[in-house]
Amino acid sequence: MAAPTVLELRRTPVAGTAFDTELRLDVPSDVAFVGPAVDLISAQCHTGVLSFRRVRFNLRTALAEALTNAILYGNGADPAKRVRVRVELGRQAVRIHVEDDGRGFDAAAVPDPTAPERLLCEDGRGLFVMRHLVDHVTFNARGNAVCLTLMAG
Repeated sequence: MAAPTVLELRRTPVAGTAFDTELRLDVPSDVAFVGPAVDLISAQCHTGVLSFRRVRFNLRTALAEALTNAILYGNGADPAKRVRVRVELGRQAVRIHVEDDGRGFDAAAVPDPTAPERLLCEDGRGLFVMRHLVDHVTFNARGNAVCLTLMAG
């Protein structure tokens, strides 16, 4: 399957907040869209507060994990559902909100992937990776949206 190229990134200036610009992107529930979505968003973050390394590795990896989780676990790869991404670009931070159409989950109930009984499991490391690559990870009350924050510096 060829990588899709029909994603449309919407850019809006924002006034009166700590963030200057907002980006929005609707991503179909198909993992083939993860790479192109990450490419589109990370290209907009190279000209800001984050170092090249933080964009190239931390942001891209954490965003790919969040999108993949939203598509596979949140939306069940249902083509009728979408994942909504909102990126806030500011002078001191970049915040990425990823929201799916699923029923949500309890992030605190996810088992520790470094526990001895989990070391050989092939899945379950996405949240762990996100939490170690960005400065803050928060979830909404329903558990169907994650906010990843990367700070300047």
